[in-house]
Amino acid sequence: MSRLTHVTTGPYAPPAPARELTVVSADGARLHAEVHGPDGAPAVVLAHGWTCSTAFWAAQIRALSGDHRVIAYDQRGHGRSPAATSLPYTTEMLADDLEAVLRATLAPGERAVLAGHSMGGMTMMAAAGRPAFREHAAAVLLCSTGSSRLVPEATVVPIRAGGLRTRLTRAVLGSKAPLGPVTPVGKKVLKYATMGPGSAPGQIEACARIVHGCPRGVRCGWSHVLETLDLDAGVEALTVPTAVIAGTRDRLTPIVHARRIAAALPQSEGLTELAGRGHMTPVEAPEAVTARIRGLAEQYLPRQAQPAGSEQRTQSEEGAQAV
Repeated sequence: MSRLTHVTTGPYAPPAPARELTVVSADGARLHAEVHGPDGAPAVVLAHGWTCSTAFWAAQIRALSGDHRVIAYDQRGHGRSPAATSLPYTTEMLADDLEAVLRATLAPGERAVLAGHSMGGMTMMAAAGRPAFREHAAAVLLCSTGSSRLVPEATVVPIRAGGLRTRLTRAVLGSKAPLGPVTPVGKKVLKYATMGPGSAPGQIEACARIVHGCPRGVRCGWSHVLETLDLDAGVEALTVPTAVIAGTRDRLTPIVHARRIAAALPQSEGLTELAGRGHMTPVEAPEAVTARIRGLAEQYLPRQAQPAGSEQRTQSEEGAQAV
């Protein structure tokens, strides 16, 4: 289980859920899930990325839960979901877990907007052909993700592309070294590797708390899945309307991945490039990511009366450019 989970104050502290539940996946893995917002409201399902947790979506949950039912879950081994006893980790597990969450939290035939960041986006690709996904997915947002060639194309190691950079990147991402407590040096390293140069201190602190809370065995285990990832066929299987959003300064999944995915999608809703942002776009550009989710929900989910007290919508983010 995670040692540190999230900041507890400020805009990046996750709100308390309306309810929590434990979802059991196909192989018996137990997943922590939580539901925010009013019953009966249009549903949004959030899947976080590698080394993160439900807390990563704090800004989106706060902004959307006034008039949406927001469902978030911890990927196995992350946050409050125990590490799997079945190893090694696989993309099939990602798909199994998402299917289990959809079946446990949505009514039969109920449709939702699904948003996945990084490994969460890969989850959507892995599950695209699954029955529960086809039943429940009305539209998808792929956020700062890739479908293949992650290690060769990552620019975390600042040298020319080639065999040496690939080997060094593999060693960095797959390292078993503990991250230890959050320190000023650790935050500088995390900012360089995963965030844009203009990231605010509060954003860096929030991401560091989450990432440093991921157990090193889980971090290393999932890194091997990312190293050999090949979900190009999963992109082609995403036959529901799918939007892509990514930062132009992303070192882990550079913008080339987002452009490639957007071009290959059967029903592309376009690519939003966030100028100067890095890999942690839901934290670095929360308004832009929230607006894209909300827009998909307004377009593809049934319209319902807006619950009293819902939050003011934010329509744009400075630095976002639709292409």
